[in-house]
Amino acid sequence: MGLLARVKSAFASNRLDVRARFSLLREAVHGTMSQFYQARDRETGQIVGLKILDPEQYQTFENRFRGLDKPPEGQIALQLDHPGVVQTYEHGLTTKNEPYLVMEYIEGQGLNTLISSGDPLLAARRMLILCQMAESIAAIHEAGFIHRDICPRNFVVSPAGDSVKLIDFGLTVPDTPEFRKPGNRTGTPRYMAPEIVKRRTTDHRVDIFSFGVSAFELFAGQPPWTGVITGQDAVIHANQAPADLAELCDDLDPGVAAAIQSCLAVDPAGRPQKMRDFLAQIDAVGKQMSC
Repeated sequence: MGLLARVKSAFASNRLDVRARFSLLREAVHGTMSQFYQARDRETGQIVGLKILDPEQYQTFENRFRGLDKPPEGQIALQLDHPGVVQTYEHGLTTKNEPYLVMEYIEGQGLNTLISSGDPLLAARRMLILCQMAESIAAIHEAGFIHRDICPRNFVVSPAGDSVKLIDFGLTVPDTPEFRKPGNRTGTPRYMAPEIVKRRTTDHRVDIFSFGVSAFELFAGQPPWTGVITGQDAVIHANQAPADLAELCDDLDPGVAAAIQSCLAVDPAGRPQKMRDFLAQIDAVGKQMSC
């Protein structure tokens, strides 16, 4: 075997042969940038979540940060250690040059599914879910990152409704000056902060806005603004006042409603400045309501 062939062989040996290592039990999610499987490690028998990204879609997104030395999703995910954040075990490239992540497999449903179906599981669990959502986002920020895609779809609720985990760090960036610069419009439009829509300077408070929209939906069953599908539609977040959560949910504690509503401020300075600040606002109420 020639030198070049040996080098290629050694390089390929570090790549993941998906079918050789894993038995793919079922495809759990198929997104625009990735496929997610429930898989069994053939060697250990462990059930894991296997995320395989589309190389072209992945590279197109990464090109937005050309020259900024952005860490890949897997490298970011490995740095996150919190009970409310999905645990990532490893990352790398497959033999087909696809970026992949191996993570814990979480039983449960996306919060978006529970909200849209009006699942009765939510009835007695909303405060608990709210607090765990806030805790997980706080952990991301305290680790030095901005999630950039906070939405109900990215929270998985356990079958009993007593555990919530934040997933998907495909859009996550370091919370450093070079990644706060204006111009990068990424995220899910319905949850997109006004400063993203208007391509202004951003920071971790874009996640606080997105959390506010998600929390509003958790309690009201509907978003604070309707008809937001595209990034252009999301201009409404800056130009029109949101619906009033206290009016839609008159049985919700006014302090909780006000705290959630404050996350929707157009000006980031008007929002809670940290997720810990939000948690402090609802702390007294939460203790009375099994938060």
